[in-house]
Amino acid sequence: MAIKTFRGGAHPPERKDRTSGLSVERLLEVKQVVIPVNQHFGAPLQALARVGDKVKRGQKIADAEGRMTVPVHASMAGIVKKIEPRMQSNNLEGLCIVIEAFPPLAEGELAPAPEDLIDFMPPLDAFTCTKEEALARVRAAGIVGMGGAGFPTHVKLAPSKPITCVIANGAECEPFLTIDGRTMIERADDVVEGVAITMKIVSASEGIIAVEDNKVDAIPLLEKAIAASPRTRAGMKIRVQVLKTKYPQGGEKMLITAITGREVPSGGLPMDVGCVVQNIGTLCAMVEAFREGKPLIERGLTVTGSACTKPTNVIVPIGACVADIVEAGLAKVDDEALKGIIFGGPMMGVAVPSYQIPIQKNSSGILLLGEEEARHYAEETCIRCGRCIRACSCRLSPALLSVAIENGDYKEAEAIGLLDCIECGTCSFVCPARRNLVQRFRVGKQVLRSMKQKEAQNAR
Repeated sequence: MAIKTFRGGAHPPERKDRTSGLSVERLLEVKQVVIPVNQHFGAPLQALARVGDKVKRGQKIADAEGRMTVPVHASMAGIVKKIEPRMQSNNLEGLCIVIEAFPPLAEGELAPAPEDLIDFMPPLDAFTCTKEEALARVRAAGIVGMGGAGFPTHVKLAPSKPITCVIANGAECEPFLTIDGRTMIERADDVVEGVAITMKIVSASEGIIAVEDNKVDAIPLLEKAIAASPRTRAGMKIRVQVLKTKYPQGGEKMLITAITGREVPSGGLPMDVGCVVQNIGTLCAMVEAFREGKPLIERGLTVTGSACTKPTNVIVPIGACVADIVEAGLAKVDDEALKGIIFGGPMMGVAVPSYQIPIQKNSSGILLLGEEEARHYAEETCIRCGRCIRACSCRLSPALLSVAIENGDYKEAEAIGLLDCIECGTCSFVCPARRNLVQRFRVGKQVLRSMKQKEAQNAR
């Protein structure tokens, strides 16, 4: 099998060895969850639950009308204690619903029936229902892209252009993170079924499971699952494609180019080249939504880093935090060695002040960094070496973008391609002068979008 890749990129230390061989465990019980009301890319939601309400596991507790919305569900049965702003993984305060577990039963008190604690939807056959019913189920389950962006999945599965290829993103190119790799090993059947469901919804003729060549142990299991799948036996075309281990191989645009040779145009989307890309976790969540009627109320993630003395791959309820994982004994932290905490991977993740931050639908990992990993370097003057340009997988000129932003010339930055930057951080990683390039680009995008909004308002 030919190993494919894309132009540019970098090879940061992988550091996956501590968790790549660890089976996925499950955090069964927590005393409290703090569930952010808004966990998706799109319009804001309103809380449906009220303080004092008794809620079931899987019950819808926040929603809103509009295409770019997905509901939020209770990840545990309990009592709504508070609805208030709390710090979230984007370092901003946002409205959260705090649910506490029911108190222990009094002596002689009967335990509630299971149906009084769980509120799932009825199962739905994804291959006999209509496309409209399938999209409604995906939305009702609150499913979003679990690879990081949090884009509503039902919107992605209703493109305005024909789709020929569904790509399962199993690259997991971020250092440290191994939850997707373990999921492909332990739930290969569900990954294949998720690809088939996606193909059915978007009427694609081909499904491809993309795996980097540092996860070769998952390939035979996926191929076995493909061969045994009733969907492929019925004629669906699904295969595995091995990719070169390189960052950011898991970016949608890089993945599409590497596999199909097609290039998503500037300002375009994967559907513009006939593709839909789905994260491994998203595919498994879709399978559960159809097979069990289960909303997206839990997710798998990797907890690791040199300050984590017992790392883990673990499935946790949405709204739990690292402290709950530690308290359950699934992970251990050396608090004295802890110097930094990142939600996500080290390249695109966000540094947070505490591991009491709630885990969200798009939290793929939590890194507990020691002194060496969390070291900060002084920024120096650009030496015009061009390494950032050679490494940029989007074929931009990061050095020129940085100059334009530093000069406050955001129109020039836009012309150079600021909005095409995927903020992967490759340019910052390869820069010998330790320039804070990706940080400037993030701020520059915010300023540019704000300027465009003001211009639009003034034009009215």
